[in-house]
Amino acid sequence: MENILDKSVEKQIDNNIETNDITIEEQKSFLETTFGKTINAGIDIAMKALLPDFIEDQIIEVKDVLLSEGLKDGIKTLIDSAVDLGKSTLGIFTGKFENISQVETVVKNGGILDGISDLVDKVIDKAASKDLINNTVAKLLKKGKETIVKTVNDNIEKSITNQIEAVEKVNEYSEKWNTYYNEKNFDKMDKEYNKIKNKLEELVPLENIIKKAREIENLHMLIKNKGGKFEISNEELELSKVLV
Repeated sequence: MENILDKSVEKQIDNNIETNDITIEEQKSFLETTFGKTINAGIDIAMKALLPDFIEDQIIEVKDVLLSEGLKDGIKTLIDSAVDLGKSTLGIFTGKFENISQVETVVKNGGILDGISDLVDKVIDKAASKDLINNTVAKLLKKGKETIVKTVNDNIEKSITNQIEAVEKVNEYSEKWNTYYNEKNFDKMDKEYNKIKNKLEELVPLENIIKKAREIENLHMLIKNKGGKFEISNEELELSKVLV
C-alpha cells in the first residue's frame, strides 16, 4: 500500500502500523534540519549585504570558513537548546510538541537569536585569530552583526508562517477529501489526497495531524484498491480507523 508519508517525511516518522507514534527524536531532527537551513539562509543573505564587493565564490569561501570554525555545530546546538528550554518553560512533559503553536513559541522565545549573536562573535574571532579570514572582513561582519541577527529573525518568522500555513492547508485538504468521500467522487478525493501528501513533506511531524492523515490514507487506498468503488463493508471501515 502506498504510504501518504513517503520520501523525506517517512525518514522522520516511525511507520509502525500498530502505533505510528511520533518520537521526540523525529521532531527534533525535523526542527534541526528545517530551522538550521532557515538560519543558514539568513546568514547568507546578510553576508551578501555586508560584503557587497565580494563575488559569490568569495562569500562562499568566507561562509565555509565560519562553518568549519564552529558555526554549523553551533547552530545545531542552539536549536536543540532552544527546543529543550522551550519545552521546559511550556511544561511539555511528554517531550513532544502537540501543535504548531508550541513550536512557534519555542522557536521564537527559546533564545535562538541571542545565541546567534554570541555565536557569530565567537566564530568570527576564532577564524580571524587563525588568519582564516582577514581583519577587514572580520570587522565588517561583526559591525553588521545586527543585520545578520535581523535577517535570521526574518527568515525564522517566514519559516514559522510557512508551518502555520501548511497546517491550515492540510486541514483544508482533509475537509475537502471528506466532502468528496461523502459525495463518492474518487477523482476529486485523489487530488486532495495528493495535496495532503505533498504538504506533509513541509510540515513538522505532529501526532494529531499524522493520525488524521493515516485515517485518510487507509480509507483512500482501500477504495483505490477496489478500483475506485465505494463498496466498503463495516468491518473494512472499522479496520481502516484502527490501523492508524
